[in-house]
Amino acid sequence: QVQLVESGGGLVQSGGSLRLSCAASGFAFSSYTMSWYRQAPGKDRELVAAITSIRGTINYADAVKGRFTISRDNAKNTVYLQMNSPKAEDTAVYCCSGVLTWPSRREYWGQGTQVTVSS
Repeated sequence: QVQLVESGGGLVQSGGSLRLSCAASGFAFSSYTMSWYRQAPGKDRELVAAITSIRGTINYADAVKGRFTISRDNAKNTVYLQMNSPKAEDTAVYCCSGVLTWPSRREYWGQGTQVTVSS
């Protein structure tokens, strides 16, 4: 059974720090590109950060560059999002996603974890 379970969300003060974790099971984690997405009330879901499987190439949304860091531990089947200096506008439900594009596309999603940044 495929599972992606996020943890680490909660209430954080603006300028503080928070680390989100996403534990994966039931699929070949190391072969998947892992991403963090977020969705704020009344807004579309947006990509926050992504890290590829083999080379570990990383991409960030402009809004979080220099503040957030994505990383993965293939031995633990876990992807992380370190959130430093969060802002009120970072308040959202954060979900992790795993995508495999070859030989066929597969995509898995977690349920999400709420992050609330108080100013």
